[in-house]
Amino acid sequence: MPISRREFCGAVGASLAVANADLFADDPNPKPLRVIAYNIYKCTGWPHQRQLAQQAVAKGQMAKRLAMELALHEPDIINFSESPMEELTKEVAELLGMNHVRFPSGGNWPGTLLSKFEIIDSQNAPMKGERPKELFTRHWGRATVKLPGEEPLIVHSAHLYPTADPTVRLREIRAMIESMKPDLDAGRSMLLIGDLNHGPDTEEYKLWIDAGWMDTFAKVGEGEGPTIKSDIPQWRIDYVLATGPIAERASESRPLFEGAFRLNISDDESFALSDHLPQLAVFQSNK
Repeated sequence: MPISRREFCGAVGASLAVANADLFADDPNPKPLRVIAYNIYKCTGWPHQRQLAQQAVAKGQMAKRLAMELALHEPDIINFSESPMEELTKEVAELLGMNHVRFPSGGNWPGTLLSKFEIIDSQNAPMKGERPKELFTRHWGRATVKLPGEEPLIVHSAHLYPTADPTVRLREIRAMIESMKPDLDAGRSMLLIGDLNHGPDTEEYKLWIDAGWMDTFAKVGEGEGPTIKSDIPQWRIDYVLATGPIAERASESRPLFEGAFRLNISDDESFALSDHLPQLAVFQSNK
């Protein structure tokens, strides 16, 4: 007998949970840490005007589609920029067997951090003093992740101001670096992941490097590494940056121009999960 859509979705969720239980089971040989930064375009699919994208949203399929595609890359930590309503990101987290923290936006573009490991604490826009209303209208949050057998990992999840004029973005970066300074000075392992809305040939990028951050793609990636748009990528604006001991363990960094992350330009009916590509970075175990 044919099964209902409800039964099908339940079966998909159960199979993902089982698969991820196997992926994340204790292993005597520690696996590399796999990190993904992804602007998910509010989980509407891109281009969102296409009928198949609208049908997927209407049928409540997008969280499952997103979780299934991400699961193929066995992520340990994921950043979402432009998050949809929280119930959808929580559904993705549940399907992937991950913990979930939401970072409210100063505008209407909240962030999300997912981790298969315990998130010890989190803060939204942890700058010194009160947040000016014109800063972090997208999102910035800081969390501490408890890695097995290692020092806690500090993760900054961010989506910076998007205009061509860098004035606001530069203010955001300077405020972030001031907040990060005690951890940078102490040499702690930290990641900065997200849609930073600037290229690697800008004053913004130079601020990160001068502060002690390492661009994982510049260190171990190949080619130009553009992350937007997902049909014909031309610009690299999504990053996994690292500093402290973890930076020395970067072994892979690349945009995921594949599967449902990529728009098939030869099919006028197709859609991608977002207009951005995810940026994957892999860090070898320190054991």
